[in-house]
Formats: sequence, structure tokens, C-alpha cells
Amino acid sequence: MKKLTVIVTALALLLSFTACSALEGNQSSQEQTSQPETSLSSTPDTSAEDSMQEPSNNETAQFNLETGTVLLNSGYEMPIIGLGTFQLSDSECENSVYHALLYGGRLIDTARIYGNEEAVGRAIQRAIDEGICTREEIFVTTKMWTADYDNADAAIDASLERLGLDYIDLMILHHSQPENDVEAYQAMERAVEDGKLRSIGLSNYYTPEDFDRLVNATTITPALLQNETHLYHQSTQMKEHLEQYGTVLESWFPLGGRGQTQILFNDETVVSIAEAHDKTSAQIILRWHLQAGNIAIPGSSNPDHILENLSVFDFELSQEEMDRLTALDRNERFADY
Repeated sequence: MKKLTVIVTALALLLSFTACSALEGNQSSQEQTSQPETSLSSTPDTSAEDSMQEPSNNETAQFNLETGTVLLNSGYEMPIIGLGTFQLSDSECENSVYHALLYGGRLIDTARIYGNEEAVGRAIQRAIDEGICTREEIFVTTKMWTADYDNADAAIDASLERLGLDYIDLMILHHSQPENDVEAYQAMERAVEDGKLRSIGLSNYYTPEDFDRLVNATTITPALLQNETHLYHQSTQMKEHLEQYGTVLESWFPLGGRGQTQILFNDETVVSIAEAHDKTSAQIILRWHLQAGNIAIPGSSNPDHILENLSVFDFELSQEEMDRLTALDRNERFADY
């Protein structure tokens, strides 16, 4: 009976959102991880180029909560909620990615250092083979590790091979590393020109000065910055700084990360708002992210939690509720990397 309920719920979600919609979230007992394709042939798939929209550089990116997408300054649409795969084993990762796609999720986030790019690729191929989705409907993000910056061109090709994809929707540098991150980013720029990458960005750049250092030395404006962002660390300064570039903020640890989720879930403000909407604390926090203009990539190895995480598009937080949640900011990070 429980499985039937899950299937019915999943079908309802799939019918209520477009195929490109992104969905996902996390629940009070979930493992929060993250941050942190497929006609699988060897030539770049350019079929989506025809639907590529004009870039919105130097404008604040607008989240579309009906389609669950945002238009990046690269001209490509990206789902605004998805699945993070940090700390997921191969088997957990493959199972989680498959169920995320089955339940309507379309954004998958991985990284070379996670060691599970191949598992992501297998899950994507399985979903495509079963007719759940097409390659063009999926948005795959991976990250280049710092140890690979000196051999960035080869690192890009290696990620493509491990994922089993013709192109990667978004590749980002995993950490700021001033001695060689500019050269690594320039390699990603070359890969954009070659059709291997569609959008490029950064992760773990926490000051405007560090972000601008790289931007001023390169050509393609980062489409996205992925930093630790949650109710207690809302990345206000960086988010305001990004507006001039049309760069979107993406949150890793949107629910606090493993070991800290219960801190946010049990916050009395979050609990009271969750009770008012008959939703879980995780759903309230994820909805706050979306309405605040943050892409969120919570992780989970539990299919029930992944399904729950998709259900954040059927309610809306009031301005008063948004203000109460925004007031929780302490500029307090949980991670030290």
C-alpha cells in the first residue's frame, strides 16, 4: 500500500510540472549532503542549442517557481532544486539519482572528488533507457578538483568519460586556488567553445575580492557560484555582489549538512511555519531557498526523502514568513572548507 501511495504521488508530481522542472528537498531525518547525460556518444549534442535563450548578463536572474527553472547568464535554463551526491557511495548514488529522475527531479550535482561520477552516469542512462526522461531534460553539474587545475583540459575530458556524456551542462571549479585557478577556468572556457561544457562557474569563493580576481582575469562570466548557504548562513554579501554579473547563487548544505540538519529542523521559527503549512521543516527551508532566489541541492540516499523533497512547489510562504526565516541569519557556517 505504501509503494502504491508513493507511485501515485510521483505521478501527480510529474503531471503537475513540466519535464524540465526541477524538484527536490529533504526531510527532518534525512542525510543532508551536497556540495558541496544521454545519448552517450562521442560528439557534442547540440540539439538544445535551438532552444537556448538570450543570456541575461548583468541582470538579476529570475526564478520561475511555476517551471522550477532559472535562466542563467549563459543562456541556458537550469532547474532550481536538485539532488546533491556528496558522500554517497556508488550504489547509494546510482539509486538516489535514479529515483530523483523517476520522481521528476532534473538537476543532478556531483564532483570528481566525490568519486561517483560513473554512478551518476549509470543512473542517468538507466532512466533514459526506461523512458523516464531524455538527456536534454537533465541538467548535470560536476566540479573540477583543485589537484586537477594544472591539467584542466584532461580533467574535463575525464569527467565526460566517467559520466558517459557528450556534454556537461555545468562545470565549476571546486575551490578557490589563486595560484592556478585562472588557468583552470580558462580551460573550461575553451571547453565551452568546443561544445563539451554549456555553462561554467565557481564554488567556495567567499569574498567579493576573490570572486572578482578570477572574473577580471577571464572572459566568460561565471553562470553560478555554489557556496555553503542556509538559514544560519545566508550568503547575503556575496549574493548582492553577484547581481551585477547575473550570476546565480547555489546552496550546498541547504539544510545544514550532515550532523547539523536537526539544528535547523528544530528551530522554533521553522517548526511553527511547518505546522502552519502541514509540511516538514525540510520542505519549509527548501521553499525559503527557492523564494529567496537560491538554487538548492540537498542530498539523500533515501528514496522516500527524495520524493518528499520534490514536494515544495504546491505551497507558498508569505512575505511575513519569509521575513521571519530571513531574520534567522547568523552569518554562521557549519563547514570549515
